[in-house]
Amino acid sequence: MGSSAVTKGRFLSLEGGEGAGKSTQVRALAAALGDRGIDTVVTREPGGSEGAEAIRALLMQGDATRWSARAEALLFAAARADHVEKVIRPALDAGRWVICDRYIDSTRAYQGVAGGIDDRAILALHDFGSSGLLPDRTFLLTLPAEVGAARAAARDGVAADRFARRDPRFHAAVAAAFDDFATSEPARFSRIDATQPPAVVTAAMLDALADLLP
Repeated sequence: MGSSAVTKGRFLSLEGGEGAGKSTQVRALAAALGDRGIDTVVTREPGGSEGAEAIRALLMQGDATRWSARAEALLFAAARADHVEKVIRPALDAGRWVICDRYIDSTRAYQGVAGGIDDRAILALHDFGSSGLLPDRTFLLTLPAEVGAARAAARDGVAADRFARRDPRFHAAVAAAFDDFATSEPARFSRIDATQPPAVVTAAMLDALADLLP
C-alpha cells in the first residue's frame, strides 16, 4: 500500500434481491477503491473460504425445497463462521478493506423474514459463529422486483440457483425485509438505486463512503 492508504481495515457488504447487480458492483467498487490506494479483498457469501465454498455447493444446488429455512440458517451460519475466521477477520486485522457480496442481512431476509425464522435466532447464531461481526457500511441495491427478475432470468436462464427459483411472494418478502433493515439501521445502510447505469451506481457508493475514505 502507498503512503496514502489507511491503516484501519473496513468491512463493506452489498445486499439486495436477485438481479440487483451486486457481483458487478463489488468488482467495480474494489477497482475504484484500488485507484485510491486502498488494498481490498473481494469475497462473497455463501462462500469466500474453502470450507464455506463447500457449504455453498450444498446450499445453492438442488431443488428449492432441499433444505428447510431452519437448516439453511444453520448452514449459512457455519459457512459464515469459517469465512469470518479464515478470510474477513485476517484481512481487516491487516488493514485491508473487505467487500462482500451478501452477508448476514441476506440470511436475516431470506431465512429470517421470508423463511419465517425469528430475527433474534438468526442474530444469536451470528453472535456465536462470527462473534456478531457487522459491516461498517452496507449498500442496499434497490430496484423493482420485476426488473430484478428479468435481469436474473437473462443472466442465469435454466441455471438459476435454489433461491432465485423461489416464487414472487418470497422475493417480495425478501425485498420488504431489506427495506426494513435499512430503515432501522440508517447509520450502517445506504440505499442505492440499482436501476441507474452501473457507473452511476458505483459513484453513488463512493459518495456514501465519503466519511470513511482517506
